[in-house]
Amino acid sequence: MARDEVLKMKWDLLVGKLSNQFADGDELELDAIIYLIGVQELGQLNRKFKKDEKLNLMHIAICRLLEPYGYYEFDFFDDDGWPHYVMKEQLPTLKAGEQSVLMKEAIVQYFTDSGYIE
Repeated sequence: MARDEVLKMKWDLLVGKLSNQFADGDELELDAIIYLIGVQELGQLNRKFKKDEKLNLMHIAICRLLEPYGYYEFDFFDDDGWPHYVMKEQLPTLKAGEQSVLMKEAIVQYFTDSGYIE
């Protein structure tokens, strides 16, 4: 099976599983899944977040997702428990579709590594 087909199959499986768990079956979009990863990485699961905090959660998730690719490296937790990352390498210029594929690949790997999907 081609790499793109495997990614699509795993992505669809992941979206279905997350959508059933967190959105009553309504299909979650990429940004929503990135937000969920940010909440998971922060570890403060049972609280409401302000708009700017939601953006920060998405940033945390993107840094965490791209860390294995060498773009970011975890630096420290601040006094409020928020993780901080440093950029190690500038992200390449990617077209929108290429960005989406990179993020989906990173998300599938994240959930595979955690044991949420195989």
